[in-house]
Amino acid sequence: MQPCVPFSFKASRGAVDAQFVRFASWGWAGGRGPGPAGTLGPLPLRPRPRPRPRPRPRSGKDPGARAGPGRPQPGEAPGPGRAGRGGAEPRREAGSCVSLTRGKEAAPRPGAGGLAARAPRHVRRLCREAAAAGGRASRGRAREEPGVGRRRGPARAGFFCGRAACARVPGPEVRRAGAAMGRRWGFLVGLVGAVWLLGPSHGEQRPPETAAQRCFCQVSGYLDDCTCDVETIDRFNNYRLFPRLQKLLESDYFRYYKVNLKRPCPFWNDISQCGRRDCAVKPCQSDEVPDGIKSASYKYSEVANNLIEECEQAERLGAVDESLSEETQKAVLQWTKHDDSSDNFCEADDIQSPDAEYVDLLLNPERYTGYKGPDAWKIWNVIYEENCFKPQTIKRPLNPLASGQENTFYSWLEGLCVEKRAFYRLISGLHASINVHLSARYLLQETWLEKKWGHNITEFQQRFDGILTEGEGPRRLKNLYFLYLIELRALSKVVPFFERPDFQLFTGNKVHDAENKMLLLEILHEIKSFPLHFDENSFFAGDKKEANKLKEDFRLHFRNISRIMDCVGCFKCRLWGKLQIQGLGTALKILFSEKLIANMPESGPSYEFHLTRQEIVSLFNAFGRISTSVKELENFRNLLQNIH
Repeated sequence: MQPCVPFSFKASRGAVDAQFVRFASWGWAGGRGPGPAGTLGPLPLRPRPRPRPRPRPRSGKDPGARAGPGRPQPGEAPGPGRAGRGGAEPRREAGSCVSLTRGKEAAPRPGAGGLAARAPRHVRRLCREAAAAGGRASRGRAREEPGVGRRRGPARAGFFCGRAACARVPGPEVRRAGAAMGRRWGFLVGLVGAVWLLGPSHGEQRPPETAAQRCFCQVSGYLDDCTCDVETIDRFNNYRLFPRLQKLLESDYFRYYKVNLKRPCPFWNDISQCGRRDCAVKPCQSDEVPDGIKSASYKYSEVANNLIEECEQAERLGAVDESLSEETQKAVLQWTKHDDSSDNFCEADDIQSPDAEYVDLLLNPERYTGYKGPDAWKIWNVIYEENCFKPQTIKRPLNPLASGQENTFYSWLEGLCVEKRAFYRLISGLHASINVHLSARYLLQETWLEKKWGHNITEFQQRFDGILTEGEGPRRLKNLYFLYLIELRALSKVVPFFERPDFQLFTGNKVHDAENKMLLLEILHEIKSFPLHFDENSFFAGDKKEANKLKEDFRLHFRNISRIMDCVGCFKCRLWGKLQIQGLGTALKILFSEKLIANMPESGPSYEFHLTRQEIVSLFNAFGRISTSVKELENFRNLLQNIH
């Protein structure tokens, strides 16, 4: 910008007046209007100047009066109808309120368009002041611009002076160069502004995080120690497996489970029994259980049952040969009874005990019972602190009985071998699954007539929200998916056992038994087709002696947890705890019996590997609980979408 110079005229008074009025109108409109070559470009609107008194015209007439007849302006041809000597009407600049006469401002005709009729008051005042200034006498003659008349006065060429500001009138080349530079600067400023606006601290305010994001944002992608991702499990379970599995578990063979809920706790005596009505378990009457389930011939077909009779006959013949009788008796005992061999991971109930009773699992569902507080914390604390290969100095996160401890748990966990790390994740996944069930079937309302059960969103958030649990809740949910993969893998490996023609889900109803076995095989083959199964070959690998010792420790720790279930004060919690622990123990037994399964005979009993009905029922019901948890996670995810 060139420095300002005193007011001067460089062209005819009409051109200066038009330029000034155009400048004022552009400043008022805030835009860039077209103009002849050599005129001023758009300038910012300056503060409105203080009004100055209108100068009195020399002729003594009002400057706003219409100019009288006179000679035409330079460069203007006289035309017909012009008053006076030129014979033509005074010429007006387009959009201007100033007539290009020699001395005075021309008043606009009534009803005529133009700036004077539609401009704001301060612009019209500038018009009048410019017209008054143009009427003053000036010395000298200004350089004549193309298309502009002559003016007199000491003007410097190339300058246009207004009342409030002075600026040099740029030429076409200067204007083009200035416009190009302006575009470059505008692009640069716009780019910097966009980066600033899109930055994390100055960008558009992000919507608050939803409760679903806090619970499930980290529950995605691949699982630790696995090649499978959460999304694949969700699709496979929720849409291909869950509906058929629920239908199978509703059949008579899988709904009746024999359990002894009266066994004493082997670790402490001060067990406070839950007195709530929802903690109670209603056992079955003797006539409610199908006869085929209660009889001794529930496991195999008639061919296998005939083989039992042959064994019994061989036992009677053993009175002559005692050694033969003893071997046969041991074989029959292994087949007809469940013994705690080295391959079993659980201490199962003695179903022959008079205290063992059949329970209908459909009439005693797993749901919220109100059993909580120090008694429940004590059960889980003993499981985690004494049976998960953890030293006493390391405390698990959010332990209500050991608050205020420095959290070094996960740094310690990552340093464990894969078998011990998997052991903890299995227990944590089972714990998470139980909490999902309690939140999904929560007592929402109780009246004299009925009870209303449903999803308790607040309870779910307290157990799994990433903020409320300090990041522990999402980790537990991922451990639930890990547990799902372990049991899914076990079911895929035990398919040959159920495919044998002499095996049936015997209840006494041949039609239903055949249909249930067909449905069972469909589910098992669907499970076998899962593309991303867990690879258990990494377990107990390496040195054979060390691997066997580690496997034995693994089995003993798990058997100890199965015994802790007898210390649970809530009977319904004890029922489902014993069932799910036995189901998980059966899955581990299958995983580590691959060679025994491969060597099974195609027909007849298998002496090296066999499953009792208790193990079969607990295996599928335990997996059904995990499958239900995965399905309920989708329901909770939808319920928490619009909650902040």
